[in-house]
Amino acid sequence: MKLLGLHHVSILTGKAEKNYEFFTKILGMRLVKKTVNQDDTKSYHLFYADAEGTPGTEVTFFDIPGLGNSYRGTSDISTVSLRVPSTESLLFWKERFNQFGIESGEIEKRAQRDTLAFRDCDGTRLILVADNGEKGVRAGIPWQREDIPLEHAIVGLGPVTLTVAIAEPTIGVLTDVMGFRYVGSYPSLEGDFAEILVYATGEGGSGAEVHIETRPDLPRARLGRGGVHHVAFRVPNIEEYDQWAERLKNNRLPNSGKVERYYFKALYFREPNGILFELSTDTPGFATDEPMETMGQKLALPPFLETRREEIEENLRPLELN
Repeated sequence: MKLLGLHHVSILTGKAEKNYEFFTKILGMRLVKKTVNQDDTKSYHLFYADAEGTPGTEVTFFDIPGLGNSYRGTSDISTVSLRVPSTESLLFWKERFNQFGIESGEIEKRAQRDTLAFRDCDGTRLILVADNGEKGVRAGIPWQREDIPLEHAIVGLGPVTLTVAIAEPTIGVLTDVMGFRYVGSYPSLEGDFAEILVYATGEGGSGAEVHIETRPDLPRARLGRGGVHHVAFRVPNIEEYDQWAERLKNNRLPNSGKVERYYFKALYFREPNGILFELSTDTPGFATDEPMETMGQKLALPPFLETRREEIEENLRPLELN
């Protein structure tokens, strides 16, 4: 069994309207699914991705109005990366961020790649990472917008960074249970701290990496608006999903057991530093209940919630996404 790479990340937002504006109209991603948090149907769950909702390109948000801020620290998914085709793309995005008054850094090297750090409307720590023809997990299909040239559009998820107080327990789960391999390290950009360690799975490359930042000087993170709730990894099919369920059980890792999300099947567990991981199947995908051409335009509910549509819609706040 081999995980293919990153599947999605799920983040908390305090206002879905501003979040939608940022991710679609500024970043140019496609809203591929407007649904509800299946564990709390009073909350919206929005999925942004490439043109086809390809696994490995998805950034999802739970809408929780009035949520307080996140506080940086350990036991945290501290940064999320988004892939763009080239260093020239980073220059395009640097100028675009300046035009929109969005906070961003300078182009810097991380793991031998050119990157550009920025923040969204909730303060989420995000990084654009340039592929520059690197081999590895295939990029997605860019969503076309008139004001973003296709050669600079976002094409998927890049590495996630986990900030921990002690790295070894997290590394043990990544390598011994999940099959990741060590591929290198790079200096911290935060100061005189331990080098950031890079682990990869599947075909490797930007879309299949986890970076481990060791920061014993920080307090434990507090999750809130702009914080990353969990990171999910790609399981190719239901057969391997069943095998992963057994693998977690055999390794005595407390977990959710099999969870049916309809658009994918999931397994949740916390690694030893308390960060929430998910294993998600690539199939069946977001076009299973909507035509590919019109995904994300209406409130979608999986069949096991469809019978409650009237109740669910009554309890949701109005959400105008234009």
